[in-house]
Amino acid sequence: MEEKKKILIVEDEASIAELEKDYLELSGFQVETEGDGEKGLKKALEGNYDLLILDLMLPGRDGFSITQEVRSKKDIPILLVSARRDDIDKIRGLGLGADDYMTKPFSASELVARVKAHLARYTRLRDSGKEENEIIEIRGLKIDTTARRVFVNGEEVPFTSREFDLLAFLAAHPNRVYTKEELFQEIWKMESIGDIATVTVHIKKLREKIEMENAVKPQYIETIWGVGYRFKA
Repeated sequence: MEEKKKILIVEDEASIAELEKDYLELSGFQVETEGDGEKGLKKALEGNYDLLILDLMLPGRDGFSITQEVRSKKDIPILLVSARRDDIDKIRGLGLGADDYMTKPFSASELVARVKAHLARYTRLRDSGKEENEIIEIRGLKIDTTARRVFVNGEEVPFTSREFDLLAFLAAHPNRVYTKEELFQEIWKMESIGDIATVTVHIKKLREKIEMENAVKPQYIETIWGVGYRFKA
């Protein structure tokens, strides 16, 4: 089950805060309220909230300064609400980093719709900025093919470029036997021309680095006598 999104409402009018809270909870959100600006700021900074609904006129600290401080430290949607209709307030709030400005009174359905829209937008932005690293994990061996890093039982082990390429290639094609000639052509990108001994040398180096328990009886790279090598999955 997907975890509920957490919302903090900082609103000094208790009846409004409770009404907003009820409608958002009916829409599947987890909601907390706070009536004091200073306490609201503390909660916003210390809590793991997905979205902040913030009244402008608050005791202790106004919504403008809260917006500015939260935005400097957190990347979450901030919705400002106010009974004031002056464009200057809207311009100032958005300029300080708020994502939206709603003028009271507004319908509960409009609030819910805007909350959902901003959460969806932030999710898309976060996901578009992520690139999942391609990872190969087999029995304590972890190969991050994107970052070109290798970990053996949680410890990072350094590899040369050719060593990494050879290991990653074999691990990406488990249980398949490759001849030395095939590996040389695949990794070194040229015909072997009698120089396949370099494959043997690199296989030996790989075993020394990843076969920590016993390089003589390898659990990863197996020699198929008279044929070549196979990575055991």
